[in-house]
Amino acid sequence: MTELVVVSGKGGTGKTTLVASLAALARDAVIADCDVDAPDLHLLLRPETTDRSPYQGSEKAGIDPNLCTRCGACASACRFGAVERAGEAFRIDSLSCEGCGACAFVCPAGAIAMQRQLSGWIQVSRCRYGVFVHGELRPGEEASGKLVTQVKMRARELARAEAARLLIVDGAPGIGCPVIASLSGAHVALIVTEPSRSALHDLKRVAAVARQFRAKPLVAINKADLAPDLADEIAAHAQSEGIPILARIPYDEEVVAALVAGRPLIEDGGGPAAEAIRLLWERLTAAIGLKTSSATGVAGEGDGNQWTR
Repeated sequence: MTELVVVSGKGGTGKTTLVASLAALARDAVIADCDVDAPDLHLLLRPETTDRSPYQGSEKAGIDPNLCTRCGACASACRFGAVERAGEAFRIDSLSCEGCGACAFVCPAGAIAMQRQLSGWIQVSRCRYGVFVHGELRPGEEASGKLVTQVKMRARELARAEAARLLIVDGAPGIGCPVIASLSGAHVALIVTEPSRSALHDLKRVAAVARQFRAKPLVAINKADLAPDLADEIAAHAQSEGIPILARIPYDEEVVAALVAGRPLIEDGGGPAAEAIRLLWERLTAAIGLKTSSATGVAGEGDGNQWTR
């Protein structure tokens, strides 16, 4: 099985829009949305949830009033102002508590315990393109990298159970913890960029992160015709780094129409952007050792996949 992670470095480059079309072209792939802080791939895939499990990724302090001696050591130790006096007793403000455990460490009566909290959910669904896994953090929760790891583990399990040849992961923008967790163990990183200075800067950073995790970087330049000179500069940089450019996707108003309709562009788009994505898919499957049926676009086993682990 090949694990393909689609990242962008910069937000708003069209990464999720492209992932939806890749899922439509692959048909039998397992798809995972690892942008757990703001998941939106489900808006285009329209999945039906088959399993929803809670995710506990953080801890908060809790005070047992029967054991508390009201000494105030916990309030003195807390640097986040999370320990509040409530009359004669003390209580924990869960919104301010960072779960560091300092209060529990200094409590002489052992009245404070760290309690696991509901941080979000992991959902397994079925969509018309196959199995779909995504996670969602509750508002204000952190540790998104841990949730991404859990989502990927679940997606890998299902990919093995489905005998899928391809796992497509929609990563988060940037190079932070969610992206690092998305790229961990991946074989290929498809970097979606756009012709702008900030996108070129972030392309360099995310490509370096991908290589750090031994994921083969590939590049797609979205909306390439809006600034051809910058698109050429991005292509020149990629060439100097030995990173293949799979496609230059032009700006196309059909993309907007498809998004408004809640459908992947590739389903009924015949414009230049859809054609560029089809070309990208052909080059991508060739690059990772998969072959596709010309009639359906379904990925099958190639002659040898050098990136399968």
